[in-house]
Amino acid sequence: MAFVRGLGVVVATLLVALPTMSRALEAHPRVMSLDSCADQYVLALAPRTSIVGLSHRAGAPDSYMRAAAEGLPRRRGTIEALVSARPDVVVRLWGGDARLVAALDRRGVRTVLLDDAPDFPGVRANIRRVAVALDRRAAGEALIARMDAQLAVARGRGQGIRALYLTPSGYTAGSGTLIDALMAAAGLTNAARSPYYSPAPLEALVLHPPQAAVLGLFDRTRAGADRWGPGRHAALRRAVQDRTLASLPGAVVGCPAWFAAEASLTIARAAQ
Repeated sequence: MAFVRGLGVVVATLLVALPTMSRALEAHPRVMSLDSCADQYVLALAPRTSIVGLSHRAGAPDSYMRAAAEGLPRRRGTIEALVSARPDVVVRLWGGDARLVAALDRRGVRTVLLDDAPDFPGVRANIRRVAVALDRRAAGEALIARMDAQLAVARGRGQGIRALYLTPSGYTAGSGTLIDALMAAAGLTNAARSPYYSPAPLEALVLHPPQAAVLGLFDRTRAGADRWGPGRHAALRRAVQDRTLASLPGAVVGCPAWFAAEASLTIARAAQ
């Protein structure tokens, strides 16, 4: 009888606790991301159980958080997919269109729009924007602290080195880009003369190679500019081969996110 009474107390306690446990499980909003860059923020900041949809590129080789995406649902950025997923929060950088955003508004779904951050303060703002929307402020600050620690280690190591950034498509990155910011964080002087992204002077580079080069996206082998672009020309590759400080994979330079600090650290270590 004592055992039965004890079991009854346990059952009664559980019945009282169940509503509280249920509310705790539902404390984090259901979240969905609409493009590969938004995927990175959602995977880094949202509890896994709250992620109801990622883009179809979440597991691609140039997705920094691809390992964390394993086993999570992939959805298209359509109204039908959103109705099926029932998110509370949707994160996007470029995914979706005006009709989709309007549909989200009508359904009361909160949309978090990431900035195409050209610098690390912009990345910090993106992290905090997503962290607040997901009620994950502590996780956001921890991610920022990790980024800032990498930047502190990288700071100034490449002082005195003038370097040019180059992609397979033959483009470089000047002021007003996160590439410029991550190079500066390592102490490099950017050799690009034009702001933003622009075609590199390829013939001039072959004749007068830069003091140093930082390559980006050369790990990508998709067709088109990535595979056959002028940045892969044999003469140009020979010109920068012995001057290349680092070849940065698409996973760390493809999105305006905290892992750009990892690229800075890679460059800084190579510059020593």
